Amino acid sequence: MNVSQIVEGVLFASDAPLKAEEIARADESLDEDLVEEAVRELRALYDESGRAFQLVELGEGYQILTRPELAPYLERFDTVPRLPRLSGPALETLAIIAYRQPIGRIEIEYIRGVGAAGVIRTLQDRGLVEVAGRSEGVGRPLLYRTTRRFLEHFGFASLEDLPRPDELPVLLRERGSLEEILGEGNGAP
Repeated sequence: MNVSQIVEGVLFASDAPLKAEEIARADESLDEDLVEEAVRELRALYDESGRAFQLVELGEGYQILTRPELAPYLERFDTVPRLPRLSGPALETLAIIAYRQPIGRIEIEYIRGVGAAGVIRTLQDRGLVEVAGRSEGVGRPLLYRTTRRFLEHFGFASLEDLPRPDELPVLLRERGSLEEILGEGNGAP
């Protein structure tokens, strides 16, 4: 077996993105550099040959996925797994967390203008957000951040792949932070 075959086999069998170091555990002769080179070769091979699948970087790892342009054909089959859809409030809350993390529930609710406890709990249940720690503010409220699963779900390699805030016409950039409104040290998260 050559390195590309081993890497391809491991990625093909995996249902989640794998980091180069994880793939390298498949054989004693592999290291991260050999895996990265094989990934580049496989990516080029798939692109040049017009395959129905591609090798993508997701959530700090690599995964073989069907090309997005095939989605309309795959949607006709019940046997093809689908990601659960997120509600508007869940997407809105997730966007706020992604761009302002780590962030507390009170600030999320201030930005959204409505309660967010239930939505945050749903996002946690789906593994898209997690507790990042506690604020130094009054009561030491929990702070939230996105997870690796968030990156995988939306097809991002890292948070740097998020659209820039100046490209977004939403209130993420239009409203000031709660700290700006209340002033530092007034119990804001």
